[in-house]
Amino acid sequence: MLNYLKDNMKCKMIVVILLMSFCIGNAQQLKSPNEKFLLNFSIQENGTPQYDLTYKNKVIIKPSKLGLELKDESMSLQKDFIITNAKNTSFDETWKPVWGEVKTIRNHYNEMAVTLQQKSSGRIMIIRFRLFDDGLGFRYEFPEQKNLTYFVIKDEKTQFAMAADHTAYWIAGDYDTQEYDYTISRLSEIRGLLSKSVTQNLSQTSFSNTGVQTSLLLKTDDGIYINLHEAALINYSCMHLNLDDKNMILESWLTPDAKGDKGYIQAPSTSPWRTIIVSDDARDILASKMTYNLNEPCKIEETSWIKPVKYIGVWWEMITGKSSWSYTNDYPAVILGTTDYAKAKPNGTHGANTAHVKEYIDFAAQNGFDAVLVEGWNIGWEDWFGHSKEHVFDFVTPYPDFDVVGIRDYAKSKGIKMIMHHETSSSTRNYERYMDTAYKFMKANGYDAVKSGYVGDILPRGENHYDQWIINHYQYAIEKAAKYKIMVNAHEAVRPTGIARTYPNLIGNESARGTEYQAFGGSKANHVTILPFTRLLGGPMDYTPGIFEMDISKLNPDNKSHVNATIANQLALYVTMYSPLQMAADLPENYKRFPDAFQFIKDVAVDWDDSKYLEAEPGDYITVARKAKGKDNWFIGNVNGYNSRTSTISLDFLDAGKKYSATIYADAKDAHYKTNPQAYSIKKMMVTNKTQLSTLSVPGGGYAISIIAMDN
Repeated sequence: MLNYLKDNMKCKMIVVILLMSFCIGNAQQLKSPNEKFLLNFSIQENGTPQYDLTYKNKVIIKPSKLGLELKDESMSLQKDFIITNAKNTSFDETWKPVWGEVKTIRNHYNEMAVTLQQKSSGRIMIIRFRLFDDGLGFRYEFPEQKNLTYFVIKDEKTQFAMAADHTAYWIAGDYDTQEYDYTISRLSEIRGLLSKSVTQNLSQTSFSNTGVQTSLLLKTDDGIYINLHEAALINYSCMHLNLDDKNMILESWLTPDAKGDKGYIQAPSTSPWRTIIVSDDARDILASKMTYNLNEPCKIEETSWIKPVKYIGVWWEMITGKSSWSYTNDYPAVILGTTDYAKAKPNGTHGANTAHVKEYIDFAAQNGFDAVLVEGWNIGWEDWFGHSKEHVFDFVTPYPDFDVVGIRDYAKSKGIKMIMHHETSSSTRNYERYMDTAYKFMKANGYDAVKSGYVGDILPRGENHYDQWIINHYQYAIEKAAKYKIMVNAHEAVRPTGIARTYPNLIGNESARGTEYQAFGGSKANHVTILPFTRLLGGPMDYTPGIFEMDISKLNPDNKSHVNATIANQLALYVTMYSPLQMAADLPENYKRFPDAFQFIKDVAVDWDDSKYLEAEPGDYITVARKAKGKDNWFIGNVNGYNSRTSTISLDFLDAGKKYSATIYADAKDAHYKTNPQAYSIKKMMVTNKTQLSTLSVPGGGYAISIIAMDN
């Protein structure tokens, strides 16, 4: 009997030891390197994974569920999990971006990889958390395994449970566009505001009347800023957020494809990172590089051909309606390669004609610009605009009045590069079919950069602009361009998620409401005080600033739009709206009217060694100082919202003991974005690191300052 008891006890101990090795505990913790953030991860009684996050002992994310619902309900990855392993590591590196706001970026985090096993199926899923000093990133990982190889996502169930009814800076959920003004409201007000927004003309009301897009900025009543977004969006659908406004829970909602599916996954695979950037100082949100750090290092071995660009272009005159993209108003029943455009009647308004483009090249050369963009150079625009929603371009055939070779040679003689324009008309398979031919054509004619466009419904089967299928197309275009040493500026594509770290030939995106909307009825005067807190966290925007003539009717009498900004505000955008691709978007004749203000656009750098965020409050104002790459010159930009204010800043970031010549481009006292936008003042003064400056910013206004080191 004694031996039986001993053997029985021994058997139970073995079972307990085996269970302990299989399930290591129901809760895990992780702290950020500076210990200001604390992440708790645990498994609920039914096996559902959950997490919560605190910052300086304040709740940022309440207990929130994690997991995925699969199309095959028997394969759900939502519950019945146990923790089988939790591995904690730390990482600290400093890397140099090819271009950027700073010369070096520190990538420092503590990581916890939690391995989960589903008791009923044996399937394994890893949730990897990275906790930085500025926030949290986490993703789902699906290791190679026998019983989880191919699966279809029905819904991702990632939650972000808010601690209260925060103030939100949001745009409506939409599967096909991000080109909206931001609304500032309480989370609880979103449902009502969305239901009333018929004037917003959403391209698709998407998924619910409480759906919003990322990057979503929130502010708590006690002054903590929270940004929700994603990083490294590769081979996956873009994430939106649905709001349960009774419980203040935001939940991921993936963009469906034409069949309604959210993602086709083959293990091994990973999801994009879900990101939560947090600070009690708004300037830290602007300075965060967490989104970039969650992407893989650069995969392009030799990057000397990737260069920041300041450019002008034949574009704004078409946007305003002064000129046209098309060569003719006739509809020639276009069949690519067969239509004889020489017989078509010119409409007399075609902007991309040889003589006119040469005028832009001359202006660029005279004023120190790098490149000229030309839109409407290739055949087919009258077909697409006038009749066929399914029209496709071939990207190599110019209109009769656009001399490709002549312009190539003329631009080269002036030291100016040309930027190609590829409007795909959202026929993505057609673009992929022509891509090699188009890129070879570009290189043969001296084009090192392309602006691609995706206007209209995705062809051939009606995909959404942000589903997995089209996300893969955008990535394919970037990687294919890299093989030809071509830089990409993608318009109407998905909002960036830091992929430019991995493929820095992606030097710009639109993916938000840009300057063109100032000619389509206008944008809110405080729009540019929000974009850096939201859209720009994932990568630079081709915002196309620099408009000096605010009354659009002076360019086109039929267009009554008004640019809701002052000239000083437009100058400041070259600093506050970071991009290695910066356009002087207005017409040359308007710059010639204000040559003293135009001087700032000529002087301002497009690549930087350092950036200082001096003042910031989303929706109200942003003031940024940046140091030009390889030089001891600084440029400052301030953009203002609806309320006049005096901005007071210190220049203590300048080198001690040095003198600098400062030129201040400011709003005049009587300036106003609506009633007197072209009123500005310019003054020069000597400054040092002990100087403090106080400058007026009017509604929709701002100021710009160039600070040039004086010769000893």
